[in-house]
Amino acid sequence: MGSPPGSLPNLYFSKQMEIGSQNEEVVAYNSSTAKKARLQATLSALLDDPLLFDVPRKPTLVDVDTLINMELGSAMKVTVVKVDTTSFDVTVFNSATLKDLKSAISKKINEVEQAQMGHRFISWRHVWNNFCLSHQNEKLIDDKSLLAAFGIRNNSKVNFTPCVISRLFRKHSRRRKHRFFHGLSKKS
Repeated sequence: MGSPPGSLPNLYFSKQMEIGSQNEEVVAYNSSTAKKARLQATLSALLDDPLLFDVPRKPTLVDVDTLINMELGSAMKVTVVKVDTTSFDVTVFNSATLKDLKSAISKKINEVEQAQMGHRFISWRHVWNNFCLSHQNEKLIDDKSLLAAFGIRNNSKVNFTPCVISRLFRKHSRRRKHRFFHGLSKKS
C-alpha cells in the first residue's frame, strides 16, 4: 500500500527532486563550457563596438595589454610597408627590440592570412633570410637592438627590403652565390 499523495514521504521525495534539479541547473550554469560561452558572447558584443575597431577578433592578453599601453603612451604604432607597397600597422612597446617588431609583423600577417585564406604556412625563417626591414634607408639587421636606437617612434614607417644573410658571418650581404658555384670555386 502506498502513501496518500499529500503524505510526508511524497512531500519529502518531491522536495528532494526539486532541490536536485536546482543543483543541476547551478552546476550547469557554473560549468566551464557555460562560462566560456558567456565570455565569448560578452567578448563578441564588446568587439562589435565601433570604438574597439583596432582590437583583433581573437585577442590575447598581450594584444589587449599592448593596446592599453598604447593609449597610456608606453607603446607605439609602426606602419610596415611591404614590397608590393601595401601596408599594415603593428603595435609594439616603446622599449621593443627589432626581434619584437619582427614577431609582431609575423603574428599580424599570420592572422590576416588565416582570416583570408584559411590555414596557410609561411616560413618566416625564409622571409627573414631574404628580406630585412629598413627605416629611412637604413637596414635594420641586429635583432637585439632597440627600435628607438634607429629613430623609430610612434607612427614611423618601416619597409621590407630584399636582403640576404650570408651563412658564414650571419651578416646581410647584397648577394649570395648558389651552392653549386661555391663547389666549383673550391675545386678549381
